[in-house]
Amino acid sequence: MDTQASRLSALLTSDNFQNVQEISRATSPGGEPCEADGTTLDLNKKARGRPRTYPYLKYLPYALEDEEERQRNLQEILNCLYISVKAGDFSPGAVHWTRELRGWLSLKFDPTREQRIKLVRLFYELSLAPGIDPSVSERFASMFMLLTKRKHYLRPMKDLVLDWKPLFKELRSFVLPTESGLVHSTNLKRNIKTLTKLCAFAQLYFDPCELPGMLEEFLPHYTTSFTEGAFVVVGLMNLLLPTSPAPESRADLLPQNFLPTYFHLWSLVNRSKTFDMNFLDLLSRLARDSLPAGYIPFSEYGIFTKDQSALIFTAILRLLEIPVGQATSPYSALVDISASLGIMLDRDPRKHPVAHHIARWIVMSLSPACLEAEDSVLAQLEGLIQAVETFFHPSNSGAWTKTLAQLVYYLADFFVMRWNRERDGEVEVPPERRLNEALRNRFVLCLRDVIFMGIYAKSGTAMNFSLSTLQSLAYLEPHLILPGALQRIYPSMQGLVEVHRTTSSLRSLQVLSRIMVRTKGYRCHVTSLLGLALPGIDANDLEKSLHALSFMQAVCYNIPFEDLTKGRDDVNCNMLAMQWITGELERMEVEGVNIQLNYDTDLNDETEEMILRSSTAGFGEFLISFLGRVFTLLENLPDATRVRSGSPEENVVNTLPATLMPLLASLSPELYDIALTKIADFISNHVIHQARDAMAFICNAVCKVNPEKALKRFIPLLIQAIRTEIDDNGAASTRTTGSDVLPRDRALVWNVSMLSMCVVHVGDAVLNHKEELFSIAVYMQEKCKGIPTVHISNFIHHLLLNLTVIYTVDYSLFEPDALKQGINIEHWGYRSEPRNLTIRWHVPKREELEFAVSLFQNQAETALDQLTALTNETSSVKRDGSGKEWSDEVTRKLVLLRLIISGISVLFDPRAVSTAETNGSSGTSSDIEMIEANGHSSGSETDDSEEDSSLDSSDESTVRETFPYPTGHPLDEADPLYVTIHHIRERAGKVLHEVHRFLTVKQEDDVSCFGALYTAYRSWFIDVGIERSAHVLDRVTRLLAADIHPYKVSGVRKDYPRPLLVRRANVYHLQRLRHNAAPRPRSKLDETLLLDVAESCVSIYTDIRRNAQGAGESALKAVWGSRLLVIPPLLKALQKALKENDHPRIKGALYSLLFGSLAKTVGRHWKYTPVLIKAFIDASSVDKPSVQKLCSGAVYQIMDYGRPMERMAILDQDIVNLIAPPEVVEDKIEQKRESINNKRILIERKKADLADDLVDLARTSHWKIASRAATIVVSMGLRFDYIASRNLVNLIALGSIDTHPGLRGMYSQALIALFTMIDVRAICNHSYESYIRGDQHFPTKIQVPTKRYEKGWTEEYLASFAKPEAEYYVDHDFPGWLVWAETMPAFKSNVRHDIEYDGLEWKVRSQMGKLFNREWFSKFFMYLKQEPRDAAADKFRMACAMMLLYVFELMFRDELTAATFDEIKEEIAVVFEDGSDKHQHRATAEILGALISSVTDTSVDKRILVWEYAFPMIQRIFSDGLTPENSGYWTNFLHMILQSRDPRRSWPLVDWLASFRLDMASNAAFKESSKIGLLHQCIMDAGWHFQLEKPIVEDFLSHLDHPYKGVREAMGQTLGSIYRSRYHESYPDVAHLIQSQKSFSPIGTYTYSPSEGFSKTIRGVFDKLEKWRHERQPGQQTQSSYTSGSKTVLLWLDSTLSSHECTQLVPFFPSVFTEELLNMMDVKEDPELQSLAYHVFRHLPNIPHPAEQNSLFIETLIRIGQSSSSWHQRLRVMINMQIIYFRRLFLVSVDDRERLFDCIASMLQDTQHEVRAGASATLSGMIRCSPVGLRDAMVKKLQNRFTKTLVENPFPKKPRTLTGRSSAASTGTSTPTPEHTRLIIVRHAAVLGLGALVQAFPYASPPPRWMPGALTTLSTKAAHDPGIVGQSVKSIISEFKKTRQDTWHIDAKAFTQDQLEDLSGVLWKSYFA
Repeated sequence: MDTQASRLSALLTSDNFQNVQEISRATSPGGEPCEADGTTLDLNKKARGRPRTYPYLKYLPYALEDEEERQRNLQEILNCLYISVKAGDFSPGAVHWTRELRGWLSLKFDPTREQRIKLVRLFYELSLAPGIDPSVSERFASMFMLLTKRKHYLRPMKDLVLDWKPLFKELRSFVLPTESGLVHSTNLKRNIKTLTKLCAFAQLYFDPCELPGMLEEFLPHYTTSFTEGAFVVVGLMNLLLPTSPAPESRADLLPQNFLPTYFHLWSLVNRSKTFDMNFLDLLSRLARDSLPAGYIPFSEYGIFTKDQSALIFTAILRLLEIPVGQATSPYSALVDISASLGIMLDRDPRKHPVAHHIARWIVMSLSPACLEAEDSVLAQLEGLIQAVETFFHPSNSGAWTKTLAQLVYYLADFFVMRWNRERDGEVEVPPERRLNEALRNRFVLCLRDVIFMGIYAKSGTAMNFSLSTLQSLAYLEPHLILPGALQRIYPSMQGLVEVHRTTSSLRSLQVLSRIMVRTKGYRCHVTSLLGLALPGIDANDLEKSLHALSFMQAVCYNIPFEDLTKGRDDVNCNMLAMQWITGELERMEVEGVNIQLNYDTDLNDETEEMILRSSTAGFGEFLISFLGRVFTLLENLPDATRVRSGSPEENVVNTLPATLMPLLASLSPELYDIALTKIADFISNHVIHQARDAMAFICNAVCKVNPEKALKRFIPLLIQAIRTEIDDNGAASTRTTGSDVLPRDRALVWNVSMLSMCVVHVGDAVLNHKEELFSIAVYMQEKCKGIPTVHISNFIHHLLLNLTVIYTVDYSLFEPDALKQGINIEHWGYRSEPRNLTIRWHVPKREELEFAVSLFQNQAETALDQLTALTNETSSVKRDGSGKEWSDEVTRKLVLLRLIISGISVLFDPRAVSTAETNGSSGTSSDIEMIEANGHSSGSETDDSEEDSSLDSSDESTVRETFPYPTGHPLDEADPLYVTIHHIRERAGKVLHEVHRFLTVKQEDDVSCFGALYTAYRSWFIDVGIERSAHVLDRVTRLLAADIHPYKVSGVRKDYPRPLLVRRANVYHLQRLRHNAAPRPRSKLDETLLLDVAESCVSIYTDIRRNAQGAGESALKAVWGSRLLVIPPLLKALQKALKENDHPRIKGALYSLLFGSLAKTVGRHWKYTPVLIKAFIDASSVDKPSVQKLCSGAVYQIMDYGRPMERMAILDQDIVNLIAPPEVVEDKIEQKRESINNKRILIERKKADLADDLVDLARTSHWKIASRAATIVVSMGLRFDYIASRNLVNLIALGSIDTHPGLRGMYSQALIALFTMIDVRAICNHSYESYIRGDQHFPTKIQVPTKRYEKGWTEEYLASFAKPEAEYYVDHDFPGWLVWAETMPAFKSNVRHDIEYDGLEWKVRSQMGKLFNREWFSKFFMYLKQEPRDAAADKFRMACAMMLLYVFELMFRDELTAATFDEIKEEIAVVFEDGSDKHQHRATAEILGALISSVTDTSVDKRILVWEYAFPMIQRIFSDGLTPENSGYWTNFLHMILQSRDPRRSWPLVDWLASFRLDMASNAAFKESSKIGLLHQCIMDAGWHFQLEKPIVEDFLSHLDHPYKGVREAMGQTLGSIYRSRYHESYPDVAHLIQSQKSFSPIGTYTYSPSEGFSKTIRGVFDKLEKWRHERQPGQQTQSSYTSGSKTVLLWLDSTLSSHECTQLVPFFPSVFTEELLNMMDVKEDPELQSLAYHVFRHLPNIPHPAEQNSLFIETLIRIGQSSSSWHQRLRVMINMQIIYFRRLFLVSVDDRERLFDCIASMLQDTQHEVRAGASATLSGMIRCSPVGLRDAMVKKLQNRFTKTLVENPFPKKPRTLTGRSSAASTGTSTPTPEHTRLIIVRHAAVLGLGALVQAFPYASPPPRWMPGALTTLSTKAAHDPGIVGQSVKSIISEFKKTRQDTWHIDAKAFTQDQLEDLSGVLWKSYFA
């Protein structure tokens, strides 16, 4: 070790060093980096593409290692990694070195680019290599992700290209399993989530030139006949397709070549949210990656075209799921459910929210081109935001709130990121695409209004998003955002509005504060806002106090609290600022929300500076009242014992010090003195027990800022107070019970707490008070008892930390040289440069160390002496009676010991610590070497036999070297101080052992002592070199992260306030310390103490157990080889406890062994595993619920032990050799490989032996034990090599007919596993290598070449499915649906053996066959027929059928079973009996399903044999035996034999079902409908391969009006399914597909166009309905052909419209459907028909219509609305008008839009009142969601039209007769004239129209300019009309007032006085009028 020390001292000095640093990082943004002499550096040697922003290594206060040593260590790690990987030692070997590599990287060291590339390729290979255990490859995958985490590490294509195929291969086994035939056994599967995460990282590095190849691979699998195919393909495309731009030379790879095809695929699956999300994700990445490539055409729509862009925006509108009118969701759940396996490929929506994709797509498509064009992405974005803006309003919250808030957040965030990155040259975007000011301006204006609504949101998440957005927008355009923000914030800060507005305003100020401080003019507001925020600190509203404090903290980090008026004559007080602010406030009041404060132009710099100076004069007053407020807050805090964690009280206590720290640091010296005095007075005059911690933190902040001054003030004061309390008031003179501090002691505790926080982390200023501090510590320890002593020990702990630790003591906001001229205006919003900080550190001086050691020695020795006395019974305190006094003393001393050990932990040296208790210091070094060489400390191998010890020599016991780096350790080994502290630590260890011995013997129930003892043990073990027990690093990192968060700006690096940058250096120092605190070698003393802990882990007292287990876990992590030491005693304890049935100890031992870090170790050491497994099985039968719970929790852990070990992994050796070391290490590798192999063979042998024991156990014991044993034995006994032992096979086969149902189920599963194992082994050619590679060989499988380029090939292919005979069977659904591949997978149709077994497999199978005799079958069948125990299990059980399938294969194909087919037939007859009971049916269905499936792959004669027996039986049951109870079983039976199989395999059945015709004479409705149901199942399973549909369709269509409901439903759905699967595209190849889409249109061809025949059919059906409608008598109550037929058709339409192929029907909407549906809704006599028709009618507008000029559908709606004779119909079409307008906002043509508005406006004059009201609502909805330009034009046009109507059609005055009132009454009865009626309608129309305009803007505050006029028109012209017109006016105006309750103080200003009076005249009449 000496060499290392000397090497460190000879290190480069730090200034040389920083120079080296700069050379290695030298880069300039342009060109190649240059050396000093002008030569270019080799790029690959350089570590990063971009230099680090923060030079971590430059700031540390001690000498560091040099770059060379870091590289040496890295090389060492790589060498070991290489050896491990080569030797096949993945876990623990390679995993350990991966961890070391992670540690190396986490210290901010950088590998060179070459090294990084090699590593990335290596870990990519390792994370996908077949044969590596999945849990291990997870580790490699996460390392791969770490290495590629940031995009700038490696440039895609230039530095690194990865191959997509291995990743695709892994994914394929999940989502295209049909390809691979049999399912793999589970242990080779990786976690799909890891794979999808890997894709996200690897996708960047896939080669874009591979794109066509990928599509060739994926697209043939695309099919919607079986939608799963489509979902899987799109999921794969999204995960794998590379989006980086291809090289310029490849014009065939430009995005526009493929986009039409993508859009086409998208349109093939409509109404699916998954599809929308996947495509947006893909397209948005494409937009991002294509932006920098100048040769990709780019327009105002980015790289997209106008049509594409409109379609994408339509999808975005759908994704936001905004509710419109009475619309149903645009998505249909049925579509997404059918994704089945496709769901695995979804990205995690929490990490990749859809809003993120949308925003990325929009922002990455923006460019200055958007500004010139009329229509562009930007214009569409504005349209989108305006359409949904009312949904941002807080009163209008719902499911959409979060998505919308997220959307604007990401929009702003992406924009800021792109803006900054383009500005600092990080992304090279062609200049004509760069964002510019004008674009930025429009973008901010677009989002501004909705954000000002969003910050008041009700939901917390939405509010957080909105505030961040506000910050981003203000960052972009302060002059557009700040005026509006201030205008809203001032009133709410002055308390004029609701409380929640105040909270939002405080939070907005917090995010805006920095931007305000940095922007001219706005910074003058800061001081007055601070003043206004003071009342926010309020003990009654802690939530508000929190935000007020956070705001102040934000300001303090950015401005100096310095009175800038000092010494100037032009400004000397804050009058000027006050006047200016008052003036500004008036301006805001007058100008309202849209105020503009053009400070940059209107305010000249001198004036602004004077105002700013003047505003700083108020800081003194602010400080005094702020402290006053804080003290009041503290005095009113609730009592700490009642505070739950995470409550506002706790948060306030934590926020206070965080606010005061920057506040005190930014004070000028004068102000600091004021604060110090205030705080010191407060402390000395108050004792507020519940505010103790908060106050102590405040003292700590005061002391940190200026230690000299503060300590001089505090220490004498506090010490005096403490002595007074102890001497005069008798504080802490007796022991206390409970955990509360007695009132008598509170003052003492208060003062001690203050003192202990005053002396921590304040640096060497404490040396001035050395004597006082030392003597008060001794004095207090002597005098005090009871609870206060914990606080006293804590004080000593703090003092020690302060003296020995290295930490930063630098809290200033400014660099020292920035302060030379004193503070000035420039220091407002000061930016500190992270690259050149000068940081002040506290590095312990010799004097401090001596003081610390003497304090440590004094305190430790008294404590140790007293503990020894207490345990020798020589102390004055006796263990009498209850012994409480004694145990108090012990606990106190233990606590003190723990705290001082962890206090001085930094000085302990792991090397000295791990040699404790060895003879003398001379032998230390040789001793360590000896221990390392043996891998055991000398006592551990006494009498093991050779075989066992080879099981033992694993990683746990050998000591691995780690790589320590210098951390400024202040002592060297020869130092007397060094010797002293290590000596004391050793003595402490021995005393702890003594105490443990004493307590276990004499006081074993003394829980409190044990608790203290184990926390002391824990500190003793882990606090070496860093205080690990306090989790310092985690805590500091968390706090720093929280403070930095508000300052993060996308695309800007580390622009943080200086104190935070300084804290980052401190965290880095701690990271180095933590890195060095790796596990250390164990010493003798460690062993003694570890065994003590193990002993207490199985104590009978729960609390003692828990404490010991916690301490044990920590200790095991700190000491190498400790695990093997504690396993044997724990196992012994477990066995003993089981013998004695001692429950608590059983629990303790089980928990310690199986629920902590020991579990893995036991599993690796098969010397112990068998013992543990047997003990575990015994424990399973212990009759105590808590033990049972533990056992069931550990089952998986135990089963894991039985898994086969990795035998081989297949790696690309070239990639591994990339990191090969220069020297030869082959022999090392060989040696390691050998030892691993031997160990594996030994362990496997042990496993086999254990498996045999367990089989015997399972056969003979009680079912509880048997079930545990069986679970374990199955995972342990099945092996690829020998399949299974004879005993095991017998156990499983006979177990499947066990009498106990639980065991039966388990053994059946095991039987399936056994069969699968054999089959998989045979398919993999009996070779393990093929098995892990997944290479499978099916004798029956063939690749049939397709004749894809022949005309008519597809027709010929499909026609073949209508004939029974076939040369080969096509089981897969996908070949040829979208595109043909070169060959398609098929299966031979007549084969003797579809699987070829070898001798071993044959042997096992024949052994099994002998056990399956008639008796076995009869028992098994009998159990099948039993009634299931719970109703949920009463279904067709696939597992039973699968197991029987395998057994029948054994019988038919291999003819190995003892039972014959004839015997089975008899048994089946017994099962079915008469078929009267549903359980008979269930069992028969399962048996027949297995029987038929077992012969599908074999020779023809066997098939005939089975079908001849089964088919008549099935026919009989299907014809007569079906009942509602059992039909479900038979449907599943059909599914089982037909699913993903060629329909020709079950031809007799398919043919027979397809020949079904409706029997109109039959009145057995259920019989008919159940047969149709079976036929439906058959059609769904066959998909587009079902070719017998013609006669069925004809039959159904001629009987549409079937009288029975069940039959109609079945017919409707079957028709839907038939037509669903008729569609297919069948392009000859991918190139044709892409070409035809591209040549057709930018969005591809139109999908699902109805064929001639289909159109004829539909029209025919509706003509028939029309005919029947006319035949039906109006008012007929009974069923008619019309009502029945309509229902069938509606069910068919519903099934189609809620499915993916709904667009097939679009052409029929206008001419055929709309009117007929409306007619159906008019049949009042049949409510069922009405609701069905309504349901289908509401589907129509949600279907994606094609974008077209004059939409016929809209025309039809308008025609019906204006001319239909039935007012119900006129009313109902409006529902759809509004929905279709909103859904197709971006696609509707201008003419259509105009026509819609005109139509609705004219419908306001409908004769029917309901229609008028509906039109009004529809109109306001449509106006609300129109883009602004259109909206304003419409409003203007309509307002004029309606006002004119009112003026031109006045209501005639009534003639006044003499009798006054009575005449009105008399005329009221007369009949109204037609003229009168017309007038009312016309006026009502105008009133409703104006009302619609007003209600279209419910939240616009203040109301738009035209609105007051409209309201006045209403109130003056129409309010006094009688009847309905007047009522409408009143309701409109009162509604208006109601929605504006919140904002009336603003809104009222929009009206003139007269207008307000007019309004009030309508709403409330004065009483006397």
